[in-house]
Amino acid sequence: MARCSVLCLGSRTASLLLRGPPPRPLHRSLCSGSSEPKAGFNPEKVAVVTKTTRYEFEQQRYRYAGLSEDDLKQLLAMKGSSYSGLLERHNIHTSNVEHIVKSLQRKGIEVRVLKRGEYNEDVVRWADAIISAGGDGTMLLVASKVLSKDKPVVGVNTDPERSEGHLCLPVRYTHAFPEALEKLCRGEFRWLWRQRLRLHLEGTGINPHPVDLHDQQLSLEQHTQAHRITTMDNQHKRGTLYDTYSKPSLLPIRSLNEIFIGESLSSRASYYEISVDDGPWEKQKSSGLSVCTGTGSKAWSYNINKLAEQAVEEVLKIGKAQTGLDIPLEQTFIEKVTDEYNKSLVFSPDDRHLFYSVREPIVNRVFSNSRQRGFASKVCVRSRCWDACMVVDGGTSFEFNDGAIATISMSEEDQLRTVILEN
Repeated sequence: MARCSVLCLGSRTASLLLRGPPPRPLHRSLCSGSSEPKAGFNPEKVAVVTKTTRYEFEQQRYRYAGLSEDDLKQLLAMKGSSYSGLLERHNIHTSNVEHIVKSLQRKGIEVRVLKRGEYNEDVVRWADAIISAGGDGTMLLVASKVLSKDKPVVGVNTDPERSEGHLCLPVRYTHAFPEALEKLCRGEFRWLWRQRLRLHLEGTGINPHPVDLHDQQLSLEQHTQAHRITTMDNQHKRGTLYDTYSKPSLLPIRSLNEIFIGESLSSRASYYEISVDDGPWEKQKSSGLSVCTGTGSKAWSYNINKLAEQAVEEVLKIGKAQTGLDIPLEQTFIEKVTDEYNKSLVFSPDDRHLFYSVREPIVNRVFSNSRQRGFASKVCVRSRCWDACMVVDGGTSFEFNDGAIATISMSEEDQLRTVILEN
């Protein structure tokens, strides 16, 4: 994956690396997913989907216990959380949502404001465009239910001080949303069609009904129990045995960032078989498998694969000792090599390739790992796990146990239509 072999760096090569032009990216995009709009952004109906703030979450969490606001204050204080701080962030978010809604309404646009629990396929069909009012997590939720590439999705970060908002408009438009809306209406922006992952599921023990991890905030035991309940309900409705083989079925969800496959208990090794681009099946044991898009290459996948300066320095020292080459070990050079390698892990959101990463593979005489990571067009995984899940964008979990087969791929029709608005 690295763009240079650190074991072959002589002083002249090292000098060129430090002085020369930036190296080519690890992987070039095969398509241009960004384009100037032929017309402005002029929807008649907009759905604004808002995040659940921490204050709202804590209220919902203890609602059935009959706690008063004073009780909630004391309970949060016992946990080391600030009631006033949570309420302040909640009010900031609420104020920014109202700002968005009023700006849209002044343009004569019909607006529906929904919490994440109210957001569904009917809302997607109703709206001409959807605005995610929250952070990246809310944007991922909104995107997961939009199956058409013709439906624009715009993210607005409603609490920039506490949320990164990589997938949202530049943060200055949080307080200047009318300006952003004017630019959108005048066509002063670019479309970016972000590639997404689709999932086909087949095999035995299939349960196509997901568990929403955001809404339930489940413990491991609750998560397993929720999957068990939906599995039993599904079997009862179909009147079929658990081991009946199911034909390939396309799940009604798309992944904008990544899909993770692994055992629910993180300390337990995940056992599965993997085939990349219709190649031979390989038995693997690892801490799980991540498959990401270009959009997701800046997120979890990046942190799985990135190198630390300490590791690079140690490898360079070994290379110098083994080869006798004059490999520089100055801090600036180590930082340069580390930075260039880590940059190579990021690729364009419009790239039509997916990127898979095997986390901490176990290699012995039984289990192999021919490639720990790489680009592909399709990845197939056959589960040999006991209590595993397949999690889409960190928010939607599907049961994925022994006998289930997942095929992860991309299709042009699954692209997500988003906007690039300059700062």
